[in-house]
Amino acid sequence: MKKGYTLVELLIVLAVIAALMAVATPMALNAVKQAKASQVAQNLNALKSAVEQYVYSEKALPTSAESLTNYMSKIPSEYVITPATENLNSSREGIFVKGEATVVVAYDSSDIPVGDINKQYSEVTQVTLPGSTTGCPGIYVKVRQWW
Repeated sequence: MKKGYTLVELLIVLAVIAALMAVATPMALNAVKQAKASQVAQNLNALKSAVEQYVYSEKALPTSAESLTNYMSKIPSEYVITPATENLNSSREGIFVKGEATVVVAYDSSDIPVGDINKQYSEVTQVTLPGSTTGCPGIYVKVRQWW
């Protein structure tokens, strides 16, 4: 008698492996998508804190992400920080209107939908950057002039 597996046994094993892969693959892809959304949400929250610290320390609005280098160790390149349109003067500098201002912090990439990030951080909405017509995930940071 010969030892070994029959063709039917091998096909059954392959079918079981294929079925397990069909179940596991979508779960793994969803976990990666959720992790990316979580990372973006955490970065937006950290950038919000940095904007608030900048405004209350420097007594001015940040005009770009580079303005915040003293308040965060590394700012990823996909993030845009700018005063909202109503807080820009003719020379594109941030100004306070009636003691308040809004700063837009946005994730300028289309790889994650706004809804996925909003599940991680409820303040995230679709924001429109000044000079742009398309929206992207981000937050509006409202600050008050106290000085």
